[in-house]
Amino acid sequence: MQLNQLKELLKCEVLTNEDKLDIEVKQICAAELMSNVLTCIGTNTLLITGLNNMQVIRTAEMSDIPAVIFIQGRKPNAEVIKLAQDKGIVILVTEYSLFTSCGILYASGLRCGLDGNC
Repeated sequence: MQLNQLKELLKCEVLTNEDKLDIEVKQICAAELMSNVLTCIGTNTLLITGLNNMQVIRTAEMSDIPAVIFIQGRKPNAEVIKLAQDKGIVILVTEYSLFTSCGILYASGLRCGLDGNC
């Protein structure tokens, strides 16, 4: 599923790298602990989180995760947005909760990372 489809499904606002919404996502990783995200490594992985700081972008970068969705309308500060822009990471924001976001994506065919650690 492409990010532009995810954007529509979750009614997301795009904060960075809107030109990269054609990226294909094959699995999701939903986590609040960035150490758990490191087990979901993959270039086709989408990170969904309520944590909203620089570590999210650093973790996404280390894990080759191309996009992050922040839940419950939690917009990151300018410093986080700039880092994501510089690193080519797409930031999306949805008003949905983590549970609802994952449910919508699951119903649309996306699954957890290979280890099932969502």
